[in-house]
Order: sequence, then C-alpha cells, then structure tokens
Amino acid sequence: MKITSVKGTNDYLPNEVEIRDYLQNKILGVYTANGFEHITTPVIEDIENLDKSDGGENLNLIFKIMKRGDKLDKALAKGVTSENENELADMGLRYDLTLPLSRYYANNKEKLTLPMKCIQMDRVYRAERPQKGRLREFVQCDIDIIGSESSDSEIELILTTTKALDAIGMKNFKVKVNDRRLLRAVLCQMGFAEADLDSVCITFDKMDKIGMNGVEAELTDKAFDESAVKNFVDFLSKNDFSLSSIKDMLDDKTPAESLENIIATVNKLSNNAFNIVFDLSLVRGQGYYTGTVFEVESIDFKGAIAGGGRYDNLIGKFLNQSIPAVGFSIGFERIFSIIMENGIDGINNADTPKKLAVMYEEGNVTAAYEAAEKYRAQGNICSLYVKPKKMGRFLNKLEERGYRGFVNVEQGGEISLFEP
Repeated sequence: MKITSVKGTNDYLPNEVEIRDYLQNKILGVYTANGFEHITTPVIEDIENLDKSDGGENLNLIFKIMKRGDKLDKALAKGVTSENENELADMGLRYDLTLPLSRYYANNKEKLTLPMKCIQMDRVYRAERPQKGRLREFVQCDIDIIGSESSDSEIELILTTTKALDAIGMKNFKVKVNDRRLLRAVLCQMGFAEADLDSVCITFDKMDKIGMNGVEAELTDKAFDESAVKNFVDFLSKNDFSLSSIKDMLDDKTPAESLENIIATVNKLSNNAFNIVFDLSLVRGQGYYTGTVFEVESIDFKGAIAGGGRYDNLIGKFLNQSIPAVGFSIGFERIFSIIMENGIDGINNADTPKKLAVMYEEGNVTAAYEAAEKYRAQGNICSLYVKPKKMGRFLNKLEERGYRGFVNVEQGGEISLFEP
C-alpha cells in the first residue's frame, strides 16, 4: 500500500499544524471581533446544486461521488458516455464555500436574521492538476454578508479582511476592485453580444498571464465577432483604464459611482494604510459574480492572497427570489506556503504559549505530572517524556518541533530554555 498522500493533498507535521492553527485562530479572532458569526456546512453537496451554481471553470473540477447499490447498477445499465456521465453521480465535494452558504441560507432562513454576517473556515476540493500553488484539498477563510444591497457591505468586508491579513503578518499589499456590471457595459460597447460576455470575461481575466496578444488570440479562437475583438484590442492598447475615463464612456454611471464610494470610504477609514485601486482587468473566475469584485495582491510575494465579490443571484436559484450577497475569501494555503518558505515577523508572537518538555525517570510520573501542572497553570503547554538514552538528540528533535525548553524533574524542575 502507498504511504504518500494523494497528489494534491498534504500531510502536515505537528509544527506545521501549530502554525496553521495559529493563523486560522488569528483570522477567526479578527472576523469575530468585527461581528461575523461562525457557521459550518457539509463538504458534500447535491450534484445538481454544484452543476447549476455558475462556478465558471470550477464546474470542470468537481470531485463527483458515484451513486451506490441499485441506483448505480441502473445508471450503469444505461451505458456510460462522456455525455451522460453525470447520471453515475448524485453528490460531489464542494469546490468553494459560497455555493454551500447559499444553500445553507435557503434551508435555514426562518432561523436567521438579515443582514446575516457569517464566517466559514473549512476545506474545499477541486480536481486540479497538482502543481505548486494548486492543491486538490485546501482551506478557505470566508466572510460573507447576506441581505444587503448597499456597497457598505463591500467596505466592511475589505476593511475586515485587510485587518485579518495584517494580524497574521501580511502587511504589504494592495486591494484591487472592479464591477462586473461596468465591465459588461464596456464589452457591449465594443460590440460583443450579451450571450458572449461571460466567455469574454473569462478570457480577459487571463490578461496578466497571457498578455494582450494572448487575449486577442483566444477571443479570435472562440470565433467572436471580428469587429468586436478589434474594438476591444484597440481599447486595451490605449491603456487608459482610469475609473473616471470608463465612467465617461457609459450611460449608466451607477457601477462606477459605487466603486468611487468604496475606494474613497476605505481610504478614509483605513487612514490610507494600503492602496486600493480600480482595475478593469479584474474579473474573478466564478460565473456567479454579479457586481463588485475585489482582490488583495501581495506586493512582497506577488500574486493574489484574497479575493471575492458580489453574487446577488446565487441564493435566488434556491428560493426563486432575489437575495443580495457579497463575500471575501482569504487564500489560506497561499499565505501558509509564503510563511513556510519565507517566514513572517510576528508568527512566533508573544501570545503564543511556550511549549515545554517535562523529562523524568521512569517510575517518577507523579512528580512529573505535578511539575507539568504547575507550568500549565502559568500558561505553558507541557508534554511528559520519559528520559531517553540519547537525551541530547531527543532534545534537538524537540527544539526543531518548536519547543522552547525543557524541565528535568530529577534536577529541581526548573525550566532550561533552548538557545535562541
């Protein structure tokens, strides 16, 4: 049998789990201090919900769970092809936390009040091709506000998320914002058909990776109207994507005015602690976004470390009524990998309890336990260990695992700290 974890998943050593727990607890502490409430949802969702969730390219990455027993036999009897493979599955693993939240609200709305401000911090699954930065099982840290159409919700989410990032040492970043309504209006002016806009947005979202020439090539390969593609490329080549210039182009000023309010208010309330900028090329991959989209980009380590947006129609798929909603998700695995590779000031914070090893001769567990209880009462984490034959090697291992020192019960029970 194989001893390695499945590709795209990880085993985590105790010192790694300690760091992961520290980060999640810090994030959770900021979220709860800002009035968000913690909920949980199952990792398994009905396959119909997942398939109809407008999840963009994530719909191609769903881990599907096969039917069982007679249901599977009947499905197999029909003959399986690529066109009807979904008949073999009745459930799947969630690919993010937004679709489960939407179903959760629809199922529990009578017990909830609006606006609902909630936290989800849990594992999600995508059938990615495993590579650096692309896992099949990973943690997301979400906050969402359901039931408010006001851009005040976007402001609150941005301020809360950036406070959480600051609390875990990710301090040098900028926030990018856009509005899907504004982008769609620009694309319509370029000549794209309404039915093509989602596909165009998916291509435009890749601009930072494939460049303008790549965007043009992909739009041409998709056989969109040639004049619309040319108009869009000409527009991009002017490189004038300021919010004011885009606003002047359009009849409906509402999306641009909403972004102006978000940017100005966040700057004021954060005391300009970070840059918040308009970025027309910001799309976000999920198809369910309907309005504002935002992303936090690390300046020191390059790339996105948080993202989200408004999804006013997703809950309505369950209730047949419009329920506005907006959410922001911290890319926990990206941040964890940055910290493990580079370290971040503040991770070994003073509020992290000291881990001590209580060493004793076999047969002297009573004295060892009493010593451990004394130091636990002082806020330390204490583990009991019978002294091994090779004491030095064992202590080196403990130091590598993050222990701050040890207590030798037979030699007075005082703390001996490892060298810094």
